Amino acid sequence: MTVRAAALALCALATAAAADAPTASQRPEPRAEAPAVISSPRPDARPPSILRRAADALTGGRSTAPGSVCGDAAIRGVPIAPIPGRISACGLARPVSVTKVSGVRLSRPATMDCPTARALNTWVAASVRPALDQVAGLEVAAHYTCRTRNNVAGAKVSEHGKGRAVDISGFRMADGSTVTVLDGWTDSRIGPALRRIHQGACGPFGTVLGPDADRYHQDNLHLDTARYRSGSYCR
Repeated sequence: MTVRAAALALCALATAAAADAPTASQRPEPRAEAPAVISSPRPDARPPSILRRAADALTGGRSTAPGSVCGDAAIRGVPIAPIPGRISACGLARPVSVTKVSGVRLSRPATMDCPTARALNTWVAASVRPALDQVAGLEVAAHYTCRTRNNVAGAKVSEHGKGRAVDISGFRMADGSTVTVLDGWTDSRIGPALRRIHQGACGPFGTVLGPDADRYHQDNLHLDTARYRSGSYCR
């Protein structure tokens, strides 16, 4: 073997050895950034009406305040036993007997459901008391009773038969006098206040009927919590 051939052979061996030698460990490439974990969105708060219905179902209309019902200390009364209906669509599953709302006493205990009791309380606080600042009581002409509308044979069951209505015939004042719907509606002195009271019921109640509505309501304000897609029906 010539010197040149030997040199070439040694060079080839060195190259092969270098190829077989382990390479230095390289630092691993950083991992791709993990996608952010999307937290589960918090559910929207339930509407107050749903929460109130749930509370009524659990408590039977009782309030945490002694002597109050429907979860409102301003509504005074007691829960009473369920009322079965004599005819279809009548009856009341969780009735309450209301005696006072926002400090204004009812002339007699009135049986109704909690949504109606709350509407009555809202109306008295927001409309009746501002219009008649010396009001002390409500004259209740009708509350729960299983009957048809206006007691007409063959008519639909009244909201009274579902515990959703109350009729008010007048307002007792602190001095002992009474403002009646029949006499006061057209009176130049008290009539405007009664009309404001009537208008103020539109919203808290779904149906509001007064002396201008028909002959059945010449002497009372009919208030019920039936709801319509078009809004409150007020006449």
